[in-house]
Amino acid sequence: MMKKLKSKTEEQFLTKVIDSFKDVMTSANKRINFNNLGYLPRWAVLFGDLLICLLSALLTYFILQSLDFKTFLSNITRLGILLFTNLVFFYIFRTYSGLIRHSTFTDAIKIFLSSFFTFISLWVASGVITVFASKKLFVTPELIIYFSISFSILFLYRILVKQVFESFLNINSTGKPTRVLVFSSSPYAISIAAALKSQKFQRFEILGFIEEQSKNSKQKILDVPILYSTRRASVLLRKHNADALLLVDDELSKSKKFEIVDDCLENGFKVFRAPLVSEMKQDSFDFSRQIKNIQIEDLLAREPIVLDNVSIIKQLRQKSILVTGGAGSIGSEIVRQISKYDPKKLIIVDQAETPLHQLHLELKAKFPKLNFEVIIADVGNVARMDMIFSQYKPEVVYHAAAYKHVPLMENNPCEAISVNIEGSKNLADLSVRHGVRTFVMISTDKAVNPSNVMGASKRAAEMYVQSLHYHNKEQNRERTTNFITTRFGNVLGSNGSVVPLFKKQIEEGGPVTITHPDIIRYFMTIPEACNLVLEAGAMGKGGEIFIFDMGEAVKIIDLAKKMIRLAGFTPDEEIKIEITGLRPGEKLYEELLSDKATTLPTYNDKIMIAREVTKHYKQVDEAIKEVINYSKEGKKEHAISKMKQLIPEYKSMNSMYVELDVVKKLHKSVS
Repeated sequence: MMKKLKSKTEEQFLTKVIDSFKDVMTSANKRINFNNLGYLPRWAVLFGDLLICLLSALLTYFILQSLDFKTFLSNITRLGILLFTNLVFFYIFRTYSGLIRHSTFTDAIKIFLSSFFTFISLWVASGVITVFASKKLFVTPELIIYFSISFSILFLYRILVKQVFESFLNINSTGKPTRVLVFSSSPYAISIAAALKSQKFQRFEILGFIEEQSKNSKQKILDVPILYSTRRASVLLRKHNADALLLVDDELSKSKKFEIVDDCLENGFKVFRAPLVSEMKQDSFDFSRQIKNIQIEDLLAREPIVLDNVSIIKQLRQKSILVTGGAGSIGSEIVRQISKYDPKKLIIVDQAETPLHQLHLELKAKFPKLNFEVIIADVGNVARMDMIFSQYKPEVVYHAAAYKHVPLMENNPCEAISVNIEGSKNLADLSVRHGVRTFVMISTDKAVNPSNVMGASKRAAEMYVQSLHYHNKEQNRERTTNFITTRFGNVLGSNGSVVPLFKKQIEEGGPVTITHPDIIRYFMTIPEACNLVLEAGAMGKGGEIFIFDMGEAVKIIDLAKKMIRLAGFTPDEEIKIEITGLRPGEKLYEELLSDKATTLPTYNDKIMIAREVTKHYKQVDEAIKEVINYSKEGKKEHAISKMKQLIPEYKSMNSMYVELDVVKKLHKSVS
């Protein structure tokens, strides 16, 4: 029994010894791991520099001794003066304050200045002592030799430490860095490349810079060559065995960027985008993570809009502002932009609970001083909206609440009428009743020559607010509401937009679904659209329909193929493209103007005024009331027939309501 206990005790003792040994070895391994090394304290750096100065003095002594030159450095007192003077200038120029492993050109300058002023001070002191005491403290040759040696060793010491650390970190880094060529050799591109080269773990290996100017040169930057783009980018990438292209040049035109990206994608090369200065996160520990794969939004985005901030500030600053549909993609961005203009009170209305709650949290974090209120309400409920107007007394209204999905509204026309028509009518009437100064309605290009219920409902709302504006003017009221309509096309990244849908389908391995191979659309980013809404709202005098410059039309099938390539796949091979057929009410192309309308320019070349004027308020009001009543009774065919009478250009496409157009023609022929 005793033997068993003894053996068990010995076994436990041995286990403890082995575990302790493992702990020691593990901690030792951590200590020699360069990744876990802390930074040396400043006193240690200063002490190391003084040791280098002492070594330099000894080398100077031996060099002059070998030349049979009697050096005063052999005197301990003078050696102490030399080191003390060095210490003073190290302190003045703070050469010890930098991290040796992150030494830069600035640190080299500091070392040079401290060494140079040490030399000058001792040389001047020696001259003064020689004049007054007839003794030499130091002779010039030994000071020159000492200055040269000390500066060289201090400088080389830092370079050596920096290189050793970089070498060990690269050895320990996981994964092979992506070999890239940088498109541009601008100062910003060089600074980006330098930052990437100095990263702890190199995600990118810079092979060279591509310059557009056609020159014959062998110049280098950061020890890599400048390549002149006499040939396509893909040819240079292949020649230099690169994996990807890094786009940095912000001055590239949209067409040129398209051309470069297409060329790279067609030839199997990745394309990355460097962040703009405004996008850079200064507190990020890994700058390379800010380098992103180029996205379709980067290619479709256009030049930044120059806003008339004076007029927008005048419109919004210290005003009570109501935004309906404030939790939606457009409404929430309008809210964010208004928040920057110091409104007196911002009232945000939406019936979507979760997005509204998320927006509430975002505003509290980003705009802690903003005076705002989030309200859950349905714009179709006139009594509820009247209470909101009575309580908050808004001076400016941005009406972004709407149902916008074409197929859903085609199947649920009564809901489209309830929100898009009745909701807009409620808000417009309440704005007049409560003395709102400006009412801005967010419309859509689908309201032009509408082919679906959604577009027709938005066109009816346009007609109502515009006719109401002119009706109020005709009544010669002292103070009337200025009703303004803004009309634009598809918005990148908005809820239900094709771009997020394609991204999701690509992530899931396909197929990417397109309704028709010839379908085209115009695109605008959410911030760009909302900027123009604020600008139009500020410049409008009332009664206008503002349309926005949407740029060039994009063929959706080309957009899908480009997005597939940007994701690193081959269209119709790795990711299939499937044609599903036009959806109910869907057009092949959208328009911003009706066939009969023309435009007037404004001071902003991105904004035009459509010469489409609807007056006849009483007729429009009566027709819209009928549409709303039919809708509430569930008589959707009657409601849509009435809309077709109100909007003669409304012709259904690929829809169950096409037959109502046939009935309408028969009525016309009989009459």
